[in-house]
Amino acid sequence: MRVRHAFLFAAAVLSLPAFFAQVAVPSGAPAVHDIRPGPGVTATKMLSAYAPRLANTPGDTTVYVLEGQEPGATVFVAGGTHGNEIAGIMAAIVLVEHARVRKGRLIVVPHANNSAITDVDPERPGPPFITLTTASGERRFRYGSRRTRLDQQGAPDPKIYRHPNPKADETLPGTEARNLNRAYPGAAGGTLTERMAFGIMQLLTAEQVSVAFDFHEAGPESRLAWMVVANPKNLATAAAALFDLEAQGLVMKLERSSETFRGLSHREWGDATKAQAYLFETPSPSMVNDTTGVDFVNDPKLPLSKRVGGQLATFAAVLEAYNRDAPPASRVALLDLPAMTVVEKAGVGAFLR
Repeated sequence: MRVRHAFLFAAAVLSLPAFFAQVAVPSGAPAVHDIRPGPGVTATKMLSAYAPRLANTPGDTTVYVLEGQEPGATVFVAGGTHGNEIAGIMAAIVLVEHARVRKGRLIVVPHANNSAITDVDPERPGPPFITLTTASGERRFRYGSRRTRLDQQGAPDPKIYRHPNPKADETLPGTEARNLNRAYPGAAGGTLTERMAFGIMQLLTAEQVSVAFDFHEAGPESRLAWMVVANPKNLATAAAALFDLEAQGLVMKLERSSETFRGLSHREWGDATKAQAYLFETPSPSMVNDTTGVDFVNDPKLPLSKRVGGQLATFAAVLEAYNRDAPPASRVALLDLPAMTVVEKAGVGAFLR
């Protein structure tokens, strides 16, 4: 019944008054990234293939498909929901450049909000790029902002932002209208942020995704640090994965998606599609009030390698737990996922092309 209600809500959002269907989003080419597809990538497309009104806008973004030789489940990974949470972005890029699929299919969007990656976060400014050493030399990866660029949104920020779901009880600053992880299920003709959210929801449905992940980072002192947030329908699978991770030496907390804090990926993806939905939070040294002097990559306590390793380890553990409960025809088997300790020792660049 909950899924049916979510679909009704999604339909209601898509039929909002004409103002939301006629937002003028500036046209322009989406940001281009130095992502080098590995041997596992079998196809690429743009998110606008699922949401045509994203075409020729800064919100369009590349979708990478890794198809296995054996049929099985489809898994989705989003990095870059927030452009300044770089461990999630880099973990997604490692999957694109290094992973292979034996059974099933993996779909990866490293920059879910491709507008945010071109902006500077006024609250936590960072460098325009981070630099990593790889087998092919030094490579640069964009570092951005938490939100869609205001000049690309297509509408001014409201004074306050409240999600339109009638269950929502959160009143947020108006700037959160540009936060992709407050915008689901989105709107086909809404603001740029709403169009991106709509495109991802369409992808999940069209590709019949079984398991979906949203990779994030939080402040080192945040209660969200080292946390998995799971939709209620797949909470037991998340708990089983965390037991496995603890045996490997990685302790993650578990939180259930809120019924009243709406618009978040793990809540709306799981409610409105058949996918199990998860969000990961690793602690980043850049998520602090003053980023002056912070080393975003080589922090002595929380280096990027530890955080990316943690993202990939959690991803692998959840898929393992999912496979234990899934029938053989609905399982997924990925190859070349490096262990957390290996990533920590070798560095993220060792798994890039």
